[in-house]
Amino acid sequence: MKKRNSVLVGMSGGVDSSVSALLLKQQGYDVYGVTFKLSEDQDSLSLNYAIKVAEKLKIKYEVIDITKEFKKEVIDYFLEEYQRGRTPNPCVICNRKLKFHQLIKYADEKGIDFVATGHYVRVDKNNQRYFLRKATDLKKDQSYFLYRLTQEQLRRSIFPLGNLSKNDVRDIARKFGLGVADKKDSQDICFIHNGDYSSFVKNNSNIPFEYGDIINMKGEKIGTHSGIFKYTIGQRKGLKIPSSNPLYVIDIDPVKNVLVVGEESDLYSNNFEVSDVNLMAIDNLNKPLDVTVKVRSSAIPVPAVITNSRKNNVLVKLGKRQRAVTSGQSAVFYKNDILVAGGIIV
Repeated sequence: MKKRNSVLVGMSGGVDSSVSALLLKQQGYDVYGVTFKLSEDQDSLSLNYAIKVAEKLKIKYEVIDITKEFKKEVIDYFLEEYQRGRTPNPCVICNRKLKFHQLIKYADEKGIDFVATGHYVRVDKNNQRYFLRKATDLKKDQSYFLYRLTQEQLRRSIFPLGNLSKNDVRDIARKFGLGVADKKDSQDICFIHNGDYSSFVKNNSNIPFEYGDIINMKGEKIGTHSGIFKYTIGQRKGLKIPSSNPLYVIDIDPVKNVLVVGEESDLYSNNFEVSDVNLMAIDNLNKPLDVTVKVRSSAIPVPAVITNSRKNNVLVKLGKRQRAVTSGQSAVFYKNDILVAGGIIV
């Protein structure tokens, strides 16, 4: 008799990962569950949900402590980016360097064939190359956050929810009595409580809590800020500068400890560069390529042309100017629903 394929499901205690485990079991996989402990103050209620779902599905389940790895790969990166005057994208980094890395590492230790998560995305293959497609439910598509996955990670990954809507998933959870059908989605970064980024940075890093100058586009001092890590490109709130027109953060200079502000028209860009590029659906970028690009997870994709640039960067020429293109965030490129590549905005 042929051995059934096995799969390790990352279970957060939410409806998406719970239904993923259920669907994979229904499809005939030997299913194993794992929850990663990321911090000492991790939500114990979600952990209890994951345990109860694993018991309901009668699957082997384990909690693994990776707090040290999480601090090194995600939190330290998050703090370092703010120190450099950039706005980090911790979920993007976490998926490749931590979540999928640790899932595959644990799967290998246990002899498990595949790994799975509750992300809304589809994986495909063409000419021996694996790539992601957007989810059928575009409102829930999470491909943006997974653009850094490697070919090996894609080869080993299953995404059971890629062709389902959120309502479908909740209905399935309700039908099978998983107890998580009406559980709310998490909105904030998992290690930031109440959305208070500045307090987290202040309390967990050596970034100096120093006042500095706010200057206009002409280089003239027009105000004082209370710490550059409190601000991001495009921010208006908290500047406290009297002006006849609204002012926004245009640039952040961590070396001089200076914020540059201007009017909203100053926020728009025609082109920019990305570094640390991950080519997913293509082997190389040896000629200009027409794509659409998202400059943040919630952005509407716009037409662009991407070409190789200096120092292995990629130059992005926009077909439509974009507001608040922010250093440290990710730009992700698509051909229709295929994720082509992505990188970190310089």
